Amino acid sequence: MGGPLLPGQATLGVMGGGQLGRMFVHAAQAQGYRTAVLDPDPQSPAGLVAHVHVQADYLDAAGLARLAEASDAITTEFENVPAQALATLAATRFVAPAGAAVAICQDRADEKAHFAASGVACAPHAVIRNAADLAAVPDDLLPGILKTARLGYDGKGQQRVKTRVELEAAWAALKGVPCVLEQMLPLKLELSVIVARGADGQVVQFPVQQNLHRDGILAVTEVPAPDVPAALQAEASASAARIAASMDYVGVLCVEFFLLQDGRLVVNEMAPRPHNSGHYTMDACDISQFDLQVRAMARLPLRTPRLHSPALMLNLLGDLWFDTADGRERTPAWDQVLALPGTYLHLYGKSEARRGRKMGHLNITAATAAEARTLAAQAAAILGLPA
Repeated sequence: MGGPLLPGQATLGVMGGGQLGRMFVHAAQAQGYRTAVLDPDPQSPAGLVAHVHVQADYLDAAGLARLAEASDAITTEFENVPAQALATLAATRFVAPAGAAVAICQDRADEKAHFAASGVACAPHAVIRNAADLAAVPDDLLPGILKTARLGYDGKGQQRVKTRVELEAAWAALKGVPCVLEQMLPLKLELSVIVARGADGQVVQFPVQQNLHRDGILAVTEVPAPDVPAALQAEASASAARIAASMDYVGVLCVEFFLLQDGRLVVNEMAPRPHNSGHYTMDACDISQFDLQVRAMARLPLRTPRLHSPALMLNLLGDLWFDTADGRERTPAWDQVLALPGTYLHLYGKSEARRGRKMGHLNITAATAAEARTLAAQAAAILGLPA
């Protein structure tokens, strides 16, 4: 594996050219690294700002060879990069996270099996791969949420079902692909933990983040988590570290949890990369999740992050670019938002705004959590976001 890759002497590559790749590239370049991106889109946000853009499919042999040739170490910006491609790159380059770990995160059934093996509780569930599995689903899993085992994100590939008739219809609507049925639990709130783990086993974490989702998409993250007791925060942090260690993970990992009405904590899912809920770290911490992603893949020491300001993150979807009255395109009132103290706007360089598309995020920091909430409410009112 070799020693550390020092700033000014190495090129860091990333599979995927979306906004997470773009923010990784910015962080790497700020620390003195050259950067390379593989993404088939000629206008990919990360490709536009990297030193090298390999425009190729994720399984294209020649493209993978060009990325390997250009890079000293390689990471991924989204979990659906083919694990096979990461394994190919790992034959000649240090890859973090490894393809085997990413493969676990790509399949809900494998993911839940890994949670169980790590000793971390998740929702009662059943894996449905065929008609026999469907018929054998226990009655007590209904009502539930049927989720495709692969390629589901931001609420996609999911259907709520109350009865066996609805379950059968939903599985048919999902084309009979492998699925996981999760029992619907009485949810109080959602939270996440971002952990960074080095190749030497060193682990550091950010504070527990409290999240609000709308229509299956993250809308707001608040730190410190206002409604999560300290004991549960410690439990979530310990569970996230155990999940990472048990698959020998290297890199930045986000683990999402549900806090139930009865006070129990159950793990929901994980993402083998920096996460939307960690974007506040760019302005509220002395080191961001992207800085730690760079350090982990460059095999540099991981420094424990310090939250220097309470913060809220507002996710900015393409809907903001369309007037609610007549549907015409508009430019959001960024000047009014940025007049508020403690506001930091991050737009992702996407050429076209579409409803539901992640276009950027707004971080709000303040001296106190109450002050940050007040400023966030003012910014949301200016932008027309729900209170």
